[in-house]
Amino acid sequence: MRLKPGALLRFYSLCGILVQGSQGQFPLTQNVTVVEGGTANLTCRVDQNDNTSLQWSNPAQQTLYFDDKKALRDNRIELVRASWHELSISVSDVSLSDEGQYTCSLFTMPVKTSKAFLTVLGVPEKPQITGFTSPVMEGERMQLTCKTSGSKPAADIRWFKNDKEVKDVKYLKEEDAVRKTFTVSSTLDFLADRSDDGAVVSCRVDHESLNSTPQIAMQVLEIHYTPLVKIISSNSWPEEGQSIILTCESKGKPVPEPVLWTKDGGELPDPERMVVNGRVLSISFLNKTDNGTYRCEAKNPIGRNSTEYVLIVHDPNALAGQTGPDHALIGGIVAVVVFVTLCSIILLGRYLARHKGTYLTNEAKGAEDAPDADTAIINAEGSQVNAEEKKEYFI
Repeated sequence: MRLKPGALLRFYSLCGILVQGSQGQFPLTQNVTVVEGGTANLTCRVDQNDNTSLQWSNPAQQTLYFDDKKALRDNRIELVRASWHELSISVSDVSLSDEGQYTCSLFTMPVKTSKAFLTVLGVPEKPQITGFTSPVMEGERMQLTCKTSGSKPAADIRWFKNDKEVKDVKYLKEEDAVRKTFTVSSTLDFLADRSDDGAVVSCRVDHESLNSTPQIAMQVLEIHYTPLVKIISSNSWPEEGQSIILTCESKGKPVPEPVLWTKDGGELPDPERMVVNGRVLSISFLNKTDNGTYRCEAKNPIGRNSTEYVLIVHDPNALAGQTGPDHALIGGIVAVVVFVTLCSIILLGRYLARHKGTYLTNEAKGAEDAPDADTAIINAEGSQVNAEEKKEYFI
């Protein structure tokens, strides 16, 4: 069909108006991230629109909505809002296969498009701890493995022992080529110790799809070990006639059997005074014959262990004699101090008397030979050379 020149001119004029009006019209979209099983909202906006249609299409280029008209039969896809300035749709119960690039088209001349990438996060499954056998003997090597599947991207696994993080672990991840998800595992390797008995080992899985609420698997450790034995005495300085109580503390798993008390490698010699009640050994009316080495032995199915206590019974009378004051020693010290003091006083007196006599003799000699006081002083000074010959001493 041929158009008349007038009609053709009018058609080109209309196209020119449409093109001119379409300038400045651009669809705007945003990328969306949603957790698997959640709902994704896709919004396309146009600030300036002269009644031009909007359309949403999926990664397979299938039209989902054209303006307010649904084009694809999928009950999960619904219209949220449709106007000349906005076309919003929602996709519920999102699966990993829904991930991809969605396109919003504005039917101007030419058609203008905007892309929005839908990212679907795979939620990791609840982790499980394997490799634990109960009970574990002290000193045995333990290898605990924590495993989780279905995460996208790969989840992170951390180990804790009694809320304290353990850093030295092995980490492994494998990708599912079909679903594009990851299976992640981590192994904790250590030697069992009695301090680990009752400890809580936890495996923690962190992932952005969990909204800061990690998934945790826990395992309580049960460690069997030989008894640890210790003797506690009720009397730190036992004396003859007193009593003493020796308590044998034993800790092990399984719980140790009743303890065995011995003295110097044999049975207790005096059962009447040496009474055993469970873990306690009571000895009454102590005497020197009770001196010796007492041994407490505990055992369980894992093994046995023992410890010793050396008992020394003291004589209270000898102790009092040793601790009382030595009056003879104190008297001797006082006598020596008095004697030294008297001797010092006598020697000091004789020293002062000698020097005083010398001074008086020289002064008297100068006064007798001189007619007046000035001459006496001069004579006394001049006689200093021979003063040694005329010193008088008072004895």
